[in-house]
Amino acid sequence: MTLPFTTDLLLIDGEWRHADGGATLPVEDPSTGLEIGRIARGTAADVDVAVRAARKAFDGVYGNLTALQRGRLLAELGRAVSAQVDMLAALEVRDVGKPVSQARADVVALARYLEFYAGAADKLHGTTIPYLADYTIYTLREPHGVTGHIIPWNYPMQIIGRSVGAALAAGNAVVIKPAEEASLTTLAFARLAMEVGFPAGAINVVPGLGEEAGAALAAHPGVNHVSFTGSVEVGIAVQAAAARHVAPVTLELGGKSPQLVFDDADLEVALPVLVRAGLQNAGQTCSASSRLLVQRSVYDQVVEALVSRYRALRVGPAAQDLDLGPLISAAQLQRVRGLLAAGLGAGAELLAAGEVVDTAPERGHYVAPALLGSVRPDQPLAQEEIFGPVQVVMAFDSEEEAIALANGTRFGLVAGAWTRDAGRQHRLVRRLRAGQVFLNDYGAAGGVELPFGGVGWSGHGREKGFEALYGFTTVKTVAARHR
Repeated sequence: MTLPFTTDLLLIDGEWRHADGGATLPVEDPSTGLEIGRIARGTAADVDVAVRAARKAFDGVYGNLTALQRGRLLAELGRAVSAQVDMLAALEVRDVGKPVSQARADVVALARYLEFYAGAADKLHGTTIPYLADYTIYTLREPHGVTGHIIPWNYPMQIIGRSVGAALAAGNAVVIKPAEEASLTTLAFARLAMEVGFPAGAINVVPGLGEEAGAALAAHPGVNHVSFTGSVEVGIAVQAAAARHVAPVTLELGGKSPQLVFDDADLEVALPVLVRAGLQNAGQTCSASSRLLVQRSVYDQVVEALVSRYRALRVGPAAQDLDLGPLISAAQLQRVRGLLAAGLGAGAELLAAGEVVDTAPERGHYVAPALLGSVRPDQPLAQEEIFGPVQVVMAFDSEEEAIALANGTRFGLVAGAWTRDAGRQHRLVRRLRAGQVFLNDYGAAGGVELPFGGVGWSGHGREKGFEALYGFTTVKTVAARHR
């Protein structure tokens, strides 16, 4: 595939330009390990110019658009994305290593986010508050101004949709720093935005290294709100940097999400979801269900079925559209293999593994999905986010034990529970420590309307749905005394 546009440029103030100093970074295809292009290596100076351009747009043309006009621009952008499914999916296949069907689903999700926030833009209302007889009190929801968006490499299109889409709908001008491992679809998104008529400076894109461009964006005093999705360690650094200029931060930092399987679960429905929820995008998903907690009375039955499903899984080049594609990079491959080896060395049992197909290029970043048993709750395999195709299965006896295991990590992003007992369902919803809880399901087909975010070390703030719009606005209270 020949890349459809020049990729080694920044978008600032409506113009495509080279990075300050002209440096670039390689774009690698995870399926082959080969370089397929270059992106700009943005600097702190580039970030400064981009933030200033966003401020000019917010104070000028974009900030003076009505909510209806913003919504129509987003709707037009959503249609443009829908018209470019093949191009955008092909970029994601090459840049991120997603199997074709998953890449296409991400494009559809991006268009749906834009459609949702287009329709929501003019429905972001304030309230009136009853007070003293000689006062009229009301609130306004106003945009922050300039918002910074540090986008991860695992789902760039979806996270642009739920983060940037919401910020633009609320009236903010944005500066986007895509992950250095996955910038191509962000650049393509920005090109489409310019083509449909977004004003100069409303959307700015500065690719580059996280420790350079990303750090500069988080620390810039002209940024009024920062949205970050990524690791706990980097999220803490982003929050600390933003705190120096008292900017609020939305953090989505991953998880170690459990699915609880009770002995009254409908296993025929549950089993495919148990596997799919842990292995989608080769397990490189913040909400991946990496812990399967199974009631002891059905443990052997469930494990036997899981083993059969694992052994049928195939891993290979993204273009072949198999069950799993490669990991994003050689570094991620080394990390996953290291955690697996350490866990097996500490006594974990490899219950089953999938197969890397013979046609997988030797330099690609492939690892077979692994199902592990005999893992103690305090071991790294049960506590740390592996971010690879690894699931551990653990037994419990009682509902209390299941809840203790589920809540027994520092994370709290997503949890799922499989049971037909209505009373137990309501008890679990109240006691599971997570930002989302699914009953007899996991993920609810993505659901752009469903607020998403975590508690504890999974972060704070919410993306998706109207909650994201609220996060990208501030509330102003107006008190008018009648005279």
